[in-house]
Amino acid sequence: MSKPQSPRKVGEKEALSVGTQIRGSAQKLNLVAGLIRGKKASDAMNILAFSSKGMAVDARKVLASAIANAENNHNLDVDALVVAEASVGKSITMKRFATRGRGKSTRILKPFSRLRIVVREQEEA
Repeated sequence: MSKPQSPRKVGEKEALSVGTQIRGSAQKLNLVAGLIRGKKASDAMNILAFSSKGMAVDARKVLASAIANAENNHNLDVDALVVAEASVGKSITMKRFATRGRGKSTRILKPFSRLRIVVREQEEA
């Protein structure tokens, strides 16, 4: 007896990929996600590949995973994929301490972010 299969989190013609532990603030990652929202998947990969933003490297990995999921798990046409959703949220924050003068210390926050990318197969118009 196994547990029942969980329902799909996205639609029938969609594929999903989530990056849960991306090192950096959600604000910086959202600037990168804004570059690819609504774009064709191939164009979005090129934008991220040649972006000067540091967070674009991790965003490109998540997008590549979503495209691979669409092709291998859901049998969608890779050439017709569009980035339907690119949402960003906060994940954990590591707390560290740095020593300062006169025996004091300061808290350093090292944030992590989540990136959820949904690609959708779009019919040719």
